[in-house]
Amino acid sequence: MSAPAAPSAPDILSAEFADDPYSAYRIMREEHPLIWHEATQSYVISRYADVERAFKDPVFTSRNYDWQLEPVHGRTILQMDGREHSTHRNLVAPAFRGRELAERFVPVIRRNSAELVAAFAGDGEVELVGQYATRFPINVIVDMLGLPKSDHEHFHRWYTSIMGFLSNLSGDEQVAADGIRTRDEFAEYLIPIIAARRADPGDDLLSVLCTAEIDGHRMTDHEIKAFCSLLLTAGGETTDKAIASLMSNLVAHPDQLAAVRADRSLIPAAFAEALRLTPPVHMIMRQPSEDVELSGGVIEAGRTVTCLIGAANRDPGRFARPDEFDLHRDDLDQGRAYTAGANHTSFCLGRHFCVGALLARTELETGIADLLDAMEDIAFADGVPPPEHGVFTRAPSELRLTFTPTGGTR
Repeated sequence: MSAPAAPSAPDILSAEFADDPYSAYRIMREEHPLIWHEATQSYVISRYADVERAFKDPVFTSRNYDWQLEPVHGRTILQMDGREHSTHRNLVAPAFRGRELAERFVPVIRRNSAELVAAFAGDGEVELVGQYATRFPINVIVDMLGLPKSDHEHFHRWYTSIMGFLSNLSGDEQVAADGIRTRDEFAEYLIPIIAARRADPGDDLLSVLCTAEIDGHRMTDHEIKAFCSLLLTAGGETTDKAIASLMSNLVAHPDQLAAVRADRSLIPAAFAEALRLTPPVHMIMRQPSEDVELSGGVIEAGRTVTCLIGAANRDPGRFARPDEFDLHRDDLDQGRAYTAGANHTSFCLGRHFCVGALLARTELETGIADLLDAMEDIAFADGVPPPEHGVFTRAPSELRLTFTPTGGTR
């Protein structure tokens, strides 16, 4: 009797993949660790060791962002390498870490979360994505930049359009055109404001970016605009989806929800585990500067590599019980979960590690605590966890919850 045929390589643009990428990831890791995907003109990798190397090894560059990001954002720190990258990262990073973040922006985060939670805290039910998750990070970014909250709907539309452009793996021409139009609208809106902040800076993040200087170098107006565009999408979309996924995971595991309710210092651990199990971004691209050998074969210099974060984070060669949510797991390094040395791959790793990781952690710590303060006996309105949606980014598109109001927030 002949051996059964190995499963065929999954197609990341198929409907079956969109419905259940996790089963596809298992097949990829076990049978097809290196796939040439004709439609996206990229190699697809799925094993933890390969994705980790693609993020850390300098042979893997971010030159793919020249065509992937620049048309819609302009040139950002993600496209830079070497001294240029170090200089620009050092110009923006201080605002997103340590004392600067705590003193300048934590009050902004707390205020925006409290306002949104108060709007539904007495209702006993909430659609958490639409009423909280999609609004909270955008409100925070707009507030941090010192821009009018009345422009929220513009920002929400812009970041939705830009994320559509970035996740347009099938090459839809209308989606691409919408992204380019958004780029122009955003520049027309923000460039005059940048000029005004240079002339009369305040204590907001946009003023910080306008006045930051290292060795006589300052960011240009268009570099600041590009960074704000990147912040809008990277900080909005990912935090939005992280909130929905974390709350869905906690409600689906009442014992772990109870543990977090009793000890709020567990929120970062729960967030890190949700990032591992159900990451907001499932794939990131890289481009090697020379031929490189990974599991399954050789990738030629200059080819695009699609790194499957969602697959790497569930690799049984790296994590025990990889398909289970467990905030107490001992193989996820909590001490480094929000640093470039993290052992989940959801913030990338190495030199292009997400500059906003601590901002995201601070938003999640604040937001989840506020939600738990306002809501007891939280349950899924339909009795079951909602399905996830998306391929490039992924999370529940709706999260309908019932709860007993507590009568207030912190």
